[in-house]
Amino acid sequence: MKSSENIVLKGVRQHNLKNIDLDIPRDKLVVITGLSGSGKSSLAFDTIYAEGQRRYVESLSSYARQFLGLMEKPDMDYIEGLSPAISIGQKATARNPRS
Repeated sequence: MKSSENIVLKGVRQHNLKNIDLDIPRDKLVVITGLSGSGKSSLAFDTIYAEGQRRYVESLSSYARQFLGLMEKPDMDYIEGLSPAISIGQKATARNPRS
């Protein structure tokens, strides 16, 4: 695949991730699985989402950025092919025995 068809990450060291390199297909449904503590959230939220959000904020005017504060860059060597990102948080609903 061409690199424009992938999100390419190199040298990711965020939290418990140890210098991983990864190509993730763009415009596809991608599932990240693994054991508890294996780095799924570190990869998805603390690396990919955080960098996408940081790049989005950097594209805003300096006036808008003054209200948002500085965003720290995730610990990695290189990333390409990343678009601005949004995240949908997980929320537990109230349990109803009839549902």
